[in-house]
Amino acid sequence: MTKPRKRLALIAHDNLKPALVAWAKRHRDALSSCELMATGTSGARVEEATGLPVHKFRSGPLGGDQQIGAKVCEGEVDLVVFFWDPMSPHPHDVDVKALLRIAALYNVPIACNPASADLMVDAFFAS
Repeated sequence: MTKPRKRLALIAHDNLKPALVAWAKRHRDALSSCELMATGTSGARVEEATGLPVHKFRSGPLGGDQQIGAKVCEGEVDLVVFFWDPMSPHPHDVDVKALLRIAALYNVPIACNPASADLMVDAFFAS
């Protein structure tokens, strides 16, 4: 019996998109065995840099964070990688907090920086 594919959601605030792309490139082999979804711009940049298919939702400020939150609620996300910027104000800050809350509520791991994302992806593929 084959293992089900891991389902990862990828999101990054504007000034952290380069860090998300660099992280995805470093983990390309592991990510290639996953079903990837992302907010619009983050997904486009990861897809372009890695050549991996990414299901793209709307941009975060246009509802993409909430669309991914809905997938978490539906049990369709195994890990959220969300490089969010705690030092910059965001007009959609309530959406960001809602996604963090939903991931915690549904017991879905959420990595908020490259170090935590490294650990979580390593743990996912060790089993």
